[in-house]
Amino acid sequence: MSEIAQRHQKLAAEFDRRVVAVPDTAWDNASPCAGWTARDVLRHVLETSYRDMPAQVGLTVTIGSVDDDPVGAWRGARDQLQEILADPARAGLEYDGMFGRTSLAQTIGGFCLFDLLIHGWDIARATGGDETLPADEVHSTYQQAVGMGDMLRTDGVCGPAVPVPSDAPEQDRLLGLLGRDPRR
Repeated sequence: MSEIAQRHQKLAAEFDRRVVAVPDTAWDNASPCAGWTARDVLRHVLETSYRDMPAQVGLTVTIGSVDDDPVGAWRGARDQLQEILADPARAGLEYDGMFGRTSLAQTIGGFCLFDLLIHGWDIARATGGDETLPADEVHSTYQQAVGMGDMLRTDGVCGPAVPVPSDAPEQDRLLGLLGRDPRR
């Protein structure tokens, strides 16, 4: 299994842990993403990372109803993408992306995994779940986010950074950098 497939499996398990913990009555709670509920965050992850990214190379991931069965919609899409990533021929399909020639696996590694980590936290925050993120993934995502520079502030990506102390835990610094207030 490729490194990206392994990381997807790991981060999808973390995301799954948060999704299944959401009480049925909490899916419409406001999330840290302005104007979005926890359900909206899940829908965003499924539509952008699980439906739209494979579509770039002509592959289809079917997304179930987030309104009727959020857990089922998530798990169905997760399993389909994991199957694609386990197949080097499909994961390696290339296309011309916004940063040049790339593969589906590279796109998943750069964007989907980022979203699983951060939006998993958003869902947990919105619904009272466990907000602790894997330290190794926090570290690599923090480095990735710092490297994105001004692109983080592009409309629809992240809001303004939230100040956190420089000696705060790395998870808090990452969340602050991405426009989220890690304090309750």
